[in-house]
Amino acid sequence: MKQDGERHYNGNLGLFLELGRIFDNICVKIDIVSYIKTSYLFFLLGLWSMAIFSQTSVKTVVAEKGDGIYSILRKNGMNPIRHYGHFVDLNKDNLRDSMHLYEGREYFIPPVGVDSLDLVKTKEKEIEELPNTWDEDIFGKDYATVEMKSERLKGNIYYLISGHGGPDPGAVEKYKGKIIAEDEYAYDITLRLARELISHGAKTYIIVRDLNDGIRDQRILELDRDEVVLPNKEIPLNQVKRLKQRVEVVNKLYLENKGKYQRLIVTHVDSRSRGQNIDVFFYHHEKSKNGKRLAESIHETFSKKYKKYQPYRKYEGTFMDRSGLYLVKNTLPAMAYIEVGNIKNKKDQRRILEPDNRQALAKWISEGVLLDFENSN
Repeated sequence: MKQDGERHYNGNLGLFLELGRIFDNICVKIDIVSYIKTSYLFFLLGLWSMAIFSQTSVKTVVAEKGDGIYSILRKNGMNPIRHYGHFVDLNKDNLRDSMHLYEGREYFIPPVGVDSLDLVKTKEKEIEELPNTWDEDIFGKDYATVEMKSERLKGNIYYLISGHGGPDPGAVEKYKGKIIAEDEYAYDITLRLARELISHGAKTYIIVRDLNDGIRDQRILELDRDEVVLPNKEIPLNQVKRLKQRVEVVNKLYLENKGKYQRLIVTHVDSRSRGQNIDVFFYHHEKSKNGKRLAESIHETFSKKYKKYQPYRKYEGTFMDRSGLYLVKNTLPAMAYIEVGNIKNKKDQRRILEPDNRQALAKWISEGVLLDFENSN
């Protein structure tokens, strides 16, 4: 197909050049020939450019078993972070829940300009030099560079805590013969959320950190126990000491940044009976108006997304005060505490294990954060 297109371009160009030679012979004895030739040359170049553009077709691929948006973009040599949104826009009428591919269906691949690779490298180099990408290495090699989308959160500070970590894996479950653990999935969602917030100009502090994991695009995330707390503190085994350690780090940073717009987001994966399917739900402190608005804004975003992408399914996630939780009770910034699903339930496992779903969760949370900030002004 590409070769046929190239022959078509060459044929068009040859035809236009031949017309140019004929016209040149006709006009050679006329004083205005230089002017006419110059004008005509630009005309020909314009037509040739239009011909090339009109012949450019959008590539399509057929989704295979196990394909997601990220994997199908990678298979086609494209940066999934950069082109995810474009892919969704091109294929929005052919996606399940706005994020899942149907096996055997054909999908459009976003077109990439001839010299786009050089432009991408230049842009990435510029992005690496921005001060609010200071934490980029934590995302892993494939996700280290954050593309700046806006400055809507510029000057804002967000503290992000993923549940458990270190000696405490949190809720665990056996899945296809392997152990899946809450802390690994909560951490992956938190990293993705941090990238989204940074892309809008925010400064983020990732409180619980794993220096060698980064964002992972696998379903089964290997369990380890090497997480630390910012900057590089070993996580205690004792639960109260572990929670107190996080509170102290967040509160210290909060006081150092007093006067700035600051919020805390805590991410967990719940554990209930295997038969209990739950939607994403949110907690806040009963006396915090800002915390309530943050939780409510994220909840509202999820509710709208479900109405748009799953109109025949009622979203039953809630937001409520739960001031007795240690982190909710003792941290200074206004905060939202998020439970993303039941790790033991098969339906919820699809939401948690699928990398595209974890990305969607992070994206929707970030949109709720944007809504919260805009409503605060």
